[in-house]
Amino acid sequence: MSNGFSPSFDRLLSGYRRFRQTGWAPNRERWSSLRDGQQPEVMVIACSDSRVDPAQIFDVDPGEIFVVRNVAAMVPPFETAPGHHGVSAALEFAVQVLKVKEIVVMGHGMCGGCKAALTREMHGTEPGEGGFIADWIALLDDARGPVVAAHGTEGRAAERAMEQAGVQVSINNLRTFPCIRRKERDGDLKLTGAFFAISDGVLHVLDEAHGHFHPVD
Repeated sequence: MSNGFSPSFDRLLSGYRRFRQTGWAPNRERWSSLRDGQQPEVMVIACSDSRVDPAQIFDVDPGEIFVVRNVAAMVPPFETAPGHHGVSAALEFAVQVLKVKEIVVMGHGMCGGCKAALTREMHGTEPGEGGFIADWIALLDDARGPVVAAHGTEGRAAERAMEQAGVQVSINNLRTFPCIRRKERDGDLKLTGAFFAISDGVLHVLDEAHGHFHPVD
């Protein structure tokens, strides 16, 4: 192409130009209010899947939610071992600096990471050739057993059970962080599990007391 950009990046630039005209220019007051800082009340932990953008699903304005996205919307348990702890760093910033009032973990239907965890498709591969994914989705190993016992390893019932179990794993792991556990105990922070079904566009919310997800009307 004459401008040197790929067709894919050109599409992004077209979207940027639309945003400048219809998103940024008419809402300059909103952008101006965010210029010097942010005060979101909700943190959303979601999957990196291109089909499930939290800002689109919840129809929020810029500055309303603090978002972390990764494979299968996972939260690793609290640990202080050396390493680069991206999710933990984001949690620490959201909870201790931004002082969010709620953390929402949102899983979704047709999640490739959860399917891999269910079938163990990527276990045993070499680092750089899938090893990173295998190590990450091993966070779901303990949840896999009950899902397989109830549903097997194939079919949508098994996949959805694994996807929803992943949300519960992440909620439980959030409570291993001392600052989160303390704030939840004191009523300063709420943890919520959610599940978005790509097939029908319906959001489900976790009822922790009964271990079920219920659709939102």
